[in-house]
Amino acid sequence: MPHVLIACSASVAAIKIPDIISQLVQKNICATLVVTEASKHFLDVDKIRNDFKIDVYTDQNEWDAWKTRGDPVLHIELSKKADLLVLAPLSANTMAKVSTGICDNLLTCIVRAWNVSKPVLFCPSMNTQMWNHPVTKDQVDKLASWGYYLIPPIVKTLMCGDHGIGAMAEVETIVNQILEKLNN
Repeated sequence: MPHVLIACSASVAAIKIPDIISQLVQKNICATLVVTEASKHFLDVDKIRNDFKIDVYTDQNEWDAWKTRGDPVLHIELSKKADLLVLAPLSANTMAKVSTGICDNLLTCIVRAWNVSKPVLFCPSMNTQMWNHPVTKDQVDKLASWGYYLIPPIVKTLMCGDHGIGAMAEVETIVNQILEKLNN
């Protein structure tokens, strides 16, 4: 059974995560979810864990798992067992961290420990002005240069009321890209 690791950072688009997981589970794909502390503002982690019977990990799990030398290191274990990593939604903040190698939470440590011979899909989600900022193009280009696959944001009316590019891609688009990468 293919195993997808979904890494969710803080964006209102995190509300789409249950739909992504639901579609993957229906297709007999094992999913594991990693959430940043801030992304929990948009998700009911316990509900996702119970509804889909999947593992959901937070920063606290990283610290609770390791007690002494020789114990497994959670970010290493998670990066080894998955076939594909999906950064969805990928906030402007987390994209900046990933593109510069910062690893200050479970999600960014997983990305840094990821074997880049395995696929990484990234699904940015941010305000239009943030997406259009010159640094964003540099960061997207950096991730693409590592072989990461961009699932570009879409144009719509954002939660803040602005209309423009920056919303995370539709669930169906993301799931189709996951299936395509798993089949290759």
